Amino acid sequence: MLWKFLYQFSEWFFGFNVFRYITVRATLAAITALFIALVIGPKIIALLKKHQIGEEIRIEGPDSHQKKKGTPTMGGLIILMAVGISTLLWAEINNMYFLIIFVATMILGVVGYIDDYMKSVLKLQKGLIAKYKLTGQLGLGLIIGLIIYFHPYFEGLHSNSSVPFFKNLEIDFGIFYIPVIIFIVAGASNAVNLTDGLDGLAAGLSAVAFIAMAGIAYVSSHVKFSDYLNIIYLPGSQEVAVFCLALFGAAIGFLWYNAYPAQVFMGDTGSLALGGALGTAAVLLKKELLLILIGGIFIFEVLSVIIQTTYFKYTKRKYGEGQRIFRMAPIHHHFELKGWHEAKVVVRFWIIGILLALLSLSTFKTQ
Repeated sequence: MLWKFLYQFSEWFFGFNVFRYITVRATLAAITALFIALVIGPKIIALLKKHQIGEEIRIEGPDSHQKKKGTPTMGGLIILMAVGISTLLWAEINNMYFLIIFVATMILGVVGYIDDYMKSVLKLQKGLIAKYKLTGQLGLGLIIGLIIYFHPYFEGLHSNSSVPFFKNLEIDFGIFYIPVIIFIVAGASNAVNLTDGLDGLAAGLSAVAFIAMAGIAYVSSHVKFSDYLNIIYLPGSQEVAVFCLALFGAAIGFLWYNAYPAQVFMGDTGSLALGGALGTAAVLLKKELLLILIGGIFIFEVLSVIIQTTYFKYTKRKYGEGQRIFRMAPIHHHFELKGWHEAKVVVRFWIIGILLALLSLSTFKTQ
């Protein structure tokens, strides 16, 4: 709560008034998270190397990835530490929106850490058993759903969701809003986890998504902006903007070491946390449907896996031999096997992610 400490000096010098502005605090959160990630990155990487916490590469993956074996993983700790410290300094920690997204991110970070620890330290090939990991994700989604649906803080908005491209159109899911939230939180965390297969891919796409979410959170918290843009007014949601910009800064800082060729991988520690934070932000901001655009690449990655496995099982059952639509799933591996360099796949996916984020913002003020 550094900002409150500094703001109290505004009684003596008007310049300290700036610390009450969301734009200032959110920007400082991003800069602080970026700085922390850049500073602690080499120390975390050295520590991971010292304890030989390296990535195990799947044999069935692209051959070009075998050279990555042993690259330090669990680098999501860099992101979590950067975000945690920066938001505790610049966010209003008593704000309900902040508490939900902060706790959700950290819990999924812990779940991912356990999975990484079991794979990299205990050398258990499958890591945390899938059903236990899924139980943690679903349980977190259930808690968030119950809070939003029953807590008086969200009175009047318990089960509403806005529909993009339509003016003032909202869907009231009623009690079914709770399973919707569970699906989004668990789905988003798994989607980012699946996308984290190339150097810098998940980190870069997450940075783009979070800066878009930060913008949405800011205008949603402002009564005049939300009214002008025909979006749901969410008093207090400005702290989501602070948190999302901190995540943006942390992801960019991590990308410094994760860009091709990666010095460290985020592992499930980072990917589950980033995905969970993205899904939670969408739920808190009532932009569950808009997440389809903002996180379009993440969703495409998941769909590619579903399509591939479903078609393979169908053709195996029908013809006795399974067939594939893609050369390999998730979809980023398909393009690698088509001859695209890993860095080219990543940058082109970033470009699509940026375009989708811009498109999502264009849905505001539609008539």
